[in-house]
Amino acid sequence: MDQTTPPGRARRIVLAGLTVLALAGVVFVLRRMLFMAAPTCLAGRWHGCYDTENGVLFMMLVGLPPALLVAWALARHRRPVAGSTPWRLSLAEVGLVYGTVPFVWITLMPGPGAGVVPGRLSLVPLRDLATMGPLGIGGNLVILAALGFFAPMRFAAVASVPRILALGAGCSALIEIAQYVLRLDRVSSVDDVLVNAAGAVLAGLASRRWWRGRSPSRHERVEAACAY
Repeated sequence: MDQTTPPGRARRIVLAGLTVLALAGVVFVLRRMLFMAAPTCLAGRWHGCYDTENGVLFMMLVGLPPALLVAWALARHRRPVAGSTPWRLSLAEVGLVYGTVPFVWITLMPGPGAGVVPGRLSLVPLRDLATMGPLGIGGNLVILAALGFFAPMRFAAVASVPRILALGAGCSALIEIAQYVLRLDRVSSVDDVLVNAAGAVLAGLASRRWWRGRSPSRHERVEAACAY
């Protein structure tokens, strides 16, 4: 009996290891920014933690192990379904919520003039991209990335690039409308919608291998056969 690790399993192990290393690298780079809010958050204070970007990101990092535990518990009590596995579905559900809600919360944080200044609109495409800068563009790409990555893994109905694009653009438009209607002292920009939707599509393409309802490729079928 061959005791070597199947190619498909080895690839998944390598992918998981690279993901952990990437996450550790991001935490290392942002460690000063993240841990600035640590004392306030760990003291259980709302002000200075949940109303700041640093605080929300720090709590998101702290809550990652419990989120994985929830995904594990869901997978343990779920029956296998056609086209996916209990662990994949559970991870997609938890990741979809956990990776999206904090970033949406950040986008809806009020500015200093909230409730006083009127809502502002920027409806000319690509005009605001020049003023966003690399950090702003990167942040906008991340906001709905979890939605684009996990939604097609969980719901076969959105498992296509046009549908992910429509989902990302629709959700981003709702965020921008909320910013305008609630007068949060933020600019509701069409460029935010474009970049948010692009981030969702790019993340969706990264998870395409695990989309629910997708027919496996010939290479994947060969790998599955070799695994047995």
